Order: sequence, then structure tokens, then C-alpha cells
Amino acid sequence: MGVDTIEEFRIDIPQADLDDLRDRLAGTRWPDQLPGVGWDYGIALDDVRELAEYWRTGYDWRVHERQLNSFPQFTTEIDGQRVHFLHVRSGVPGALPLIMTHGWPGSIVEFMEVIGPLTDPGAHGGDPGDAFDLVVPSIPGFGFSGPTHERGWNVGRVARTWDELMRRLGYERYGAQGGDWGSGISRELGVLFPEQLIGVHLNTLSPYFSGDLGELDLQDRERVERLRRFRQTGSGYGAIQATRPQTVGYGLTDSPAGQLAWIAEKFGEWTDGGLTAVDRDQMLTNITVYWLTGTAGSSARLYYEAARAGRGGPPAVSTVPTGVAVFPAEIAPPVRRLAEQSNHIVHWSEFDRGGHFAAMEEPGVLIEDVQEFFRRFRSTS
Repeated sequence: MGVDTIEEFRIDIPQADLDDLRDRLAGTRWPDQLPGVGWDYGIALDDVRELAEYWRTGYDWRVHERQLNSFPQFTTEIDGQRVHFLHVRSGVPGALPLIMTHGWPGSIVEFMEVIGPLTDPGAHGGDPGDAFDLVVPSIPGFGFSGPTHERGWNVGRVARTWDELMRRLGYERYGAQGGDWGSGISRELGVLFPEQLIGVHLNTLSPYFSGDLGELDLQDRERVERLRRFRQTGSGYGAIQATRPQTVGYGLTDSPAGQLAWIAEKFGEWTDGGLTAVDRDQMLTNITVYWLTGTAGSSARLYYEAARAGRGGPPAVSTVPTGVAVFPAEIAPPVRRLAEQSNHIVHWSEFDRGGHFAAMEEPGVLIEDVQEFFRRFRSTS
């Protein structure tokens, strides 16, 4: 692949890899579980066994592979790293360019239900004037952009790569959207490239607070406390991935049941409704991407790199117009008063349902909020 070359890409997993997955699932060596503890010690054994059996006998990767391949996909090399991305151009003249970024434990699969309505809203009962040209990349180290081959792939480096990708595709000015790591990357685009960014829409924005909680109202104090509780009791996965990504990669890359439990736990804990809050096949497609690409360890390295690139203080100030969608079951719902200290907030929406995986849990809600936020920029973009 030459410099600046963009090549078409199609997912085509060898049948032998799918057969191996089923064989490994059939031969899983299961751990014990204490009686009556449910999810107190981690995702429950019965839930993982049921999911694993469906993954082995009921789930059909080929159906979802075809669905993913219905979107135009490409690869290019930027900063020495292969970058895989969907590029779905709208047929509507003047569509607004938008780069959407997934997080962990997500992938491009997160956006499968929102791509159509965002690129062709008229065909989905919406206003054609709300159309976007979508670029949906796989973060380096994740899925078909993985693995990475050198140190240093932190949030800032990914953001610089995204800006180069958008320029390479001919987009001088564009919007950004994301949740989880995608939120941090999208926001960093605004910090590093304010002249290129039309606007940034986030569905994750963890509160940063170093003062007296008494300065906040009751709801906001509770949100900050939720973040503190999460860091104390729910962030063990992050500590492991930020310190020992290589070690955890061995088990997750060798055992599909281990990879399943590691990710499905987060869909159970971070959603508004547990494991039934997202489509089971979509969740398994997301997990299967990690498995088939062998990127459990390389995706975990983003935590390691981010921990070593951390500023250790308040977030850098972003002057780009920013919209925030707040879903109630988010790990730590954003606090507007705190967000406004380092972001130019021009749009704030609070919803009564949904959680961390907004594009999978409540795609219609997220679509409408993204459209509403970017509508204000279309005449000047």
C-alpha cells in the first residue's frame, strides 16, 4: 500500500476460523460459581454459558458479515498503521461530513443501525436536509485496524490520524461524534483542530471535579458520586488493561468464552436493562469481530497508552461548539456545570432511557439528537 493510497476492503473470514471458534466453544473449561451470588463477583456463569451455546449453535456470522459488507469499506495507511473504515456517502447534495468513533468494548458494529438513517434520512422518514456523509473508522488496535505495531497509540495520536483521514477523503471541515473512547477522540479532534471541526457531539463525557461537591445541586452530586463508585467497584477491567494489556491478552485471545465474558459483562452492567437492552446478535457480532481479528490485547493497549499520556489535571479546553446527549444508565452521566468549564456547550439533551451503548440501545434517539445538534451548522459548513 503506497502513501495516501486508499484501497477497497471486504470482510471475508475463512470458514476454518469459524469452525475453530465453534470447536473452542464446545470444549470450554468452565469455572465454578458460588451459589446464589448472581453478578456480585462478575458476570454470572449461567448467563455466559447460555450466550456461548447460542454463539456456537444459533448465531450465524455470515449473515452479519454480509450486513457489514453492505457498507463501503476501505483501508489506508496513516502514521505507519493500517486504518480500516466505512465511508458511506449520502446521495443528498451538500451532506455534512461526520466521523463517528466507537469505544471499548465496541467496534464499527455499534453503528450498524444508525448509518442508514444518518446518510439517507429521507428513506427513513426523516428530512433529507439532515443527511451526512459518514466516515466510521476502526480505532488502531481494534478490529480490522488491528493490531498496532508500536508504542504510542494514544487518544491524541488517534485524533491526528482521524484528521489526516478526513483530509485524505477530501473533507476540509467536518463534524465528529462518539461515545466512550470515541468521545475522548472526538473531543480531542476539537482541541487539536478547532478550525477543521464544525461541531462535536458526545454521548459520553465523564465529569471532572476537584472541588467541594456542595457547589453542585443534588442531581449533579449524585452523578459525580456515581463516577466515584464506578472507579472504586466497576473499573477493574480498566486497571488491568491500563497496566497489563499483554497479560490479559493471552486468555482473551485463546478462549472465546473468556472473550465473551469480558465484553458481555459490560453490556450487562452499562446498559439500561442489562443484557436484553441490546440486540443479542448485534452484541455477538461485535464480540466476534474482536475474536476473529485477535485484537483483545491490542485494543486494551489504548488504556495503557492513555494512562501514560494523561495530563493529570483538568481537561484541555475545547472551543468547538459541543453537543452532549445524556443517557440515564451511562456509567457516569455528564454534569453540565462541570462540562462547561472545558467545553463550549451549545446543546444539551437529557433522555429518560438508554445507557452507555447509545447507538445500539436507542439508535432512534441518538439519530434525532445528532441531527438536531448539527442542523444549526449546515448553512455555514
